[in-house]
Amino acid sequence: MKRIKSLLPLLALLSLPQVCFAQEANAEGAVDTGTTAWMLISTALVLFMVPGLAMFYGGLVRTKNVLSTMMHSFVAMAVIGVLWVVCGYALTFGDSVLGGFVGWNPNYFMLSGIDDSIVDGIPEYIVAMFQGKFAIITPALISGALAERVFFRGYVFFIALWFLFVYCPLCHWIWSADGWLLNAGAAGVIDLAGGLVIHVSAGTSALVVALFLGKRHGNPRDLINPNNLVMTMMGAGFLWVGWFGFNAGSTVQSGLDTARALTMTQISGAAGALAWTVIEAIKFRKVTSLGFVSGILSGLVVITPAAAVVQPMGAILLGAASSCVCFLALKMKDKLGYDDTLDCFGIHGVGSGLGVVLLAFLLRPSWLAEAAANTESGVWTAMDQFGIQMLGMAATIALSGVATYLICVLVSKTTGFRVDKQTEITGLDKTLHGEHGYGLANSE
Repeated sequence: MKRIKSLLPLLALLSLPQVCFAQEANAEGAVDTGTTAWMLISTALVLFMVPGLAMFYGGLVRTKNVLSTMMHSFVAMAVIGVLWVVCGYALTFGDSVLGGFVGWNPNYFMLSGIDDSIVDGIPEYIVAMFQGKFAIITPALISGALAERVFFRGYVFFIALWFLFVYCPLCHWIWSADGWLLNAGAAGVIDLAGGLVIHVSAGTSALVVALFLGKRHGNPRDLINPNNLVMTMMGAGFLWVGWFGFNAGSTVQSGLDTARALTMTQISGAAGALAWTVIEAIKFRKVTSLGFVSGILSGLVVITPAAAVVQPMGAILLGAASSCVCFLALKMKDKLGYDDTLDCFGIHGVGSGLGVVLLAFLLRPSWLAEAAANTESGVWTAMDQFGIQMLGMAATIALSGVATYLICVLVSKTTGFRVDKQTEITGLDKTLHGEHGYGLANSE
């Protein structure tokens, strides 16, 4: 035993070159296994949100349309999953072309040039797959506005076009290194995980689609009840868990900003749920499960752009404010009479848009100081950043709104978009898929 102890100093000395070599290799761009592991988990968490969304939406529609509604989320995993590999990554993160409208990099076509690429200690395959999960869930969100009344083939054609002409350009503007909105002002538009790229774009497009298609037959005359609120609550829980990968993973690191984003996500989601609970308790003298999960989503969408730049008090304020504003937005939907079936615009568009705007006034002082250091004057205020945020909001709404309308027209005149009255009355599960969600052939 004494002999072994006497050898320990020698063994430690022999290990020093190996330690130094490992540090040198990491400095030169070797794989950072810790960050890589976290990004692998984050990628899985974001993909996990897609079945969560399918459950959330599927439980809210009528029994005769539960499968068709869930298929809208699942089919995006296939359609967008392939398009992203073929050309989406190249269009989004390639060098600016067409005056900066979109990007292109032939090495990203079919991901052909990234087989050996390491980016900031992470294999680029993982970066591409992580970003690809955002591309999948964004058009799936829009399906909440057109549920129960569209052809499956029309929906597939719609999301493919929307991905190419709305999502890819927006993502390039805001997240690509040479995107014009990322380089606007002192530090670019702030959109950590897709307040603009995902939620405002999807919400705006959802409103356009809902107006284009018109109301479902019988709405609002007939009572249209959710078929399974238990499934909706489970879906909301899955979404909350997945949102940690959504926001914290978007820091593309495993460090301080990651911890900040994860913490603010939890705080805002909880504040949103609590605020909606209080609103219902005061207004209706009862708290509904649907209201509770709506509060969860309101809190999560509002913090999505802001999670890395605000502090806990800001996260609480954003979550509570989002629930109040989204609650009013859903009430306005009833008064205005448009049929956004599952409230994509009222929650995702309105809630996240609120976060994009209000975050400018809740920025942590250190972020403002770093932004000011990038200016010639050395000054950058909340109002300055507010202007950049509004620019991003205007660009997102304009592109999403105009392009979505044109896509709707094209889909309607080619594959067909809205089903006929009899098909809608019978139910899309039976007429389009030949199935029944619960094995109840005559269930409505």
